[in-house]
Amino acid sequence: MRRQAMLEAAQELLGEMPAAEISLREIARRLGGSKSGIVRYYETREALFLELLQRARQEWLDELERRLPPPGRAADDAEALVREITDVWAGSLAERPVLCELWSMLSAVLERNASPESIRAFKLGNRAQLDRLAYLVAQRVPRLSAAAADELVNTSVVVIVGLWPFANPTPAVREAIDDPRLAASHVDFAPVLSRTLQVFISGLSAT
Repeated sequence: MRRQAMLEAAQELLGEMPAAEISLREIARRLGGSKSGIVRYYETREALFLELLQRARQEWLDELERRLPPPGRAADDAEALVREITDVWAGSLAERPVLCELWSMLSAVLERNASPESIRAFKLGNRAQLDRLAYLVAQRVPRLSAAAADELVNTSVVVIVGLWPFANPTPAVREAIDDPRLAASHVDFAPVLSRTLQVFISGLSAT
């Protein structure tokens, strides 16, 4: 129950401020306790965020499975079905900014200040979640082999991690790219991700 309260406090704070500004002390303050009380459960802020990322992604996968078209659904237009799948995939992620922000921080921040034990536990859970995502996609796009679905999902992570910060720039960057000459610098996360996934599916289906 205490771990759950800590994760919920961290998630609330992530809705109010950038992750870089959140410390264990800030999370403890939200809970009305001390930093030492949190360190008993999470050795660093990054370790706590890794578990929060794991939980947030599990919730997203549960929702995604409910929202995707059912497996085996007949489609006169296979490409239209793929677009529907990728639109749901990308759109459901865009609705979860905390998940996307934590995901975008994974290799550059979160894995830099956590113990090997915390990282190993995270990566094992991460692999299981990505395997589940690959299975959900392969069920609905039969022309993708299991290996191709795995490659698609693994590559999608790289795209999400890189795309999210560009689609959600800092206030200074946002002001700068309001210059009409920089219109191409504006990135709309969900449509770009969906289109990228469609291209990957098309390419992997042909190999």
